[in-house]
Amino acid sequence: MNADSLLGLYDRVADAPDAVSRLRRFVLDLAVRGKLVEQDPADEPASELLRRIAVEKARMVQVGEIRRPRKLSNGEDLVPPFEIPATWRWCHLDVVEAIVGGGTPRTGDPRNFSKPGEGVAWLTPKDLGGHRSPYIERGSRDLSERGLRSSSATLMPPGTVLFSSRAPIGYVAIASNPISTNQGFKSVVPYVSGCSKYIALAMQAFAPEIEASAPGTTFKEASGKIVAGVPFPLPPLVEQRRIVAKVDELMAVCDRFEETRTAREDTRDRLSTASLAHLTPTDTDARTFRSHVRFAVEALPVLTARADQVEHLRQTILNLAVRGKLVDQDPADEPADELLKQIAAKKRLLLKVRKVRRPKPTESLPLAERVLGLPSGWVAARLSDVVMELQTGPFGSSLHRSDYEIGGTPVINPASIRHGKIVPVERMAIGDETLKRLATFKLRVGDIVMGRRGEMGRCAVVAEREDGWLCGTGSLILRLSDSIYPQYLAMLIGSPDVREYLQGSSVGATMRNLNQSILLAMSVGLPPLVEQRRIVAKVDDLMVLCDRMETGLGVADHTRSRLLESILHDVLGSAQPERATDGHSGHEVPGPRVYGAGTPRQGHLNRGASTSDPFTILTQA
Repeated sequence: MNADSLLGLYDRVADAPDAVSRLRRFVLDLAVRGKLVEQDPADEPASELLRRIAVEKARMVQVGEIRRPRKLSNGEDLVPPFEIPATWRWCHLDVVEAIVGGGTPRTGDPRNFSKPGEGVAWLTPKDLGGHRSPYIERGSRDLSERGLRSSSATLMPPGTVLFSSRAPIGYVAIASNPISTNQGFKSVVPYVSGCSKYIALAMQAFAPEIEASAPGTTFKEASGKIVAGVPFPLPPLVEQRRIVAKVDELMAVCDRFEETRTAREDTRDRLSTASLAHLTPTDTDARTFRSHVRFAVEALPVLTARADQVEHLRQTILNLAVRGKLVDQDPADEPADELLKQIAAKKRLLLKVRKVRRPKPTESLPLAERVLGLPSGWVAARLSDVVMELQTGPFGSSLHRSDYEIGGTPVINPASIRHGKIVPVERMAIGDETLKRLATFKLRVGDIVMGRRGEMGRCAVVAEREDGWLCGTGSLILRLSDSIYPQYLAMLIGSPDVREYLQGSSVGATMRNLNQSILLAMSVGLPPLVEQRRIVAKVDDLMVLCDRMETGLGVADHTRSRLLESILHDVLGSAQPERATDGHSGHEVPGPRVYGAGTPRQGHLNRGASTSDPFTILTQA
């Protein structure tokens, strides 16, 4: 495989979500299988290299350069995981190199450490996070000579392959000078110089298998025995150099792929953001607005390639909806200021008979910019003018964890409000006695239940099956009159501008909280009741189409991923040598591990554009 063939391969799957990372893995896999460069019969075979390694290992032990390594296996248990060329040999990793751990002196004693460059170079896995060069000189701290002597850290020679064995497993670098590490490494010191670069790329290739073999769930660590026992495919030394050169060439191509993809995605993001931004200003006249809509209709299907871009589209739709730009206004609709009069009259009546509580006075704040320049028939108001009653759920002193029981009446806290729906949490429920005691906090059909903690703007309209459930401690009840369509107000609260306002107005460091007075003082734009229903219906239609776009993107990503799997499998198969053996007996061994199964469907790749784009409906409004 050369750079040109890799480029042709990438062009077919460039939009697969992880195409570049999988190509890098593929290059490494070909390298350690002996399928990246041709074998030269004139090369000294790996069997001879193994004899040289054994002689050098014995010499180093005899003169005291290394300790006598602990024998971890006799080699007879080695099962070749894939085929290698006849000139290669299989061995355990500890046959070709010494496995060395690390250590940390007492961190509370400053005498154990030195400033970088003034002591003994010392690494932790954190020092390799984001490190791009194949070589490394030192980490963020050095050990002092005292620190080196007082710990189990070992000073290793240049050329040592540093392999992080925990937090995380799989960082790889080559020491460019004498260096030591903490206990988060199982470094490998080659017995023969010149093998470091090939060993380093092989360790990168085998890192996923090493991690999979490591014990632990939340914290995994690969032991020295696991690393030492890795089946290692050893090529002739001259071929190792050719493999390293080819890997470097192809990784440089992958770097260019990554840069190109990043630049393309940045361009898409900027164009998509700019297209949608033209739709949100409040002072745009109707003619200019429709021109911007037409441009968005043409541009968005091409620019939308990721789910987060569809989410941006959803937020734009909500912003258009609450600004009166999603549906036409009908002069025959009863104006919204009449709704405010009706709500005020109903409040006065209910206050007389004590059916609602007298609301707390709200601070007279100027109306927000988002409710200026509203369409004809709309009215700017405060939430206190719109809501009949606002009630906070029971405080912690009224509802304890000990009151919860499985199978009772659900308690609706912010965690129960997801994507505009109420989803009960199993362990948040109460029995009949507690429900009777807290009956004033029961939800009714048509109420809006809203979270007042954590993520602001999370709310849902109470449906018939949810009637009688309990408003939780971290939630609010917004009770409306029949002059307000609850689905519209819930949509308004969930719109981007309002959520941003609520988040900025909430208080608290670790847990944000929203008080009633801030919510009631919030400015809202209120359309006529009939238009409220039209807006919600239009938004529902558009969100269905957004769902289809997301589904299309998911299908496209899956198709590209399967195509990439198939291509890599085909290339791997076509790269097999004429006679694949285990490198010892000359016997054929089972075929290679494949990257995926199945063949993708024929035909044009779906790029994620829906045949019925949401903005098409906008132009028909």
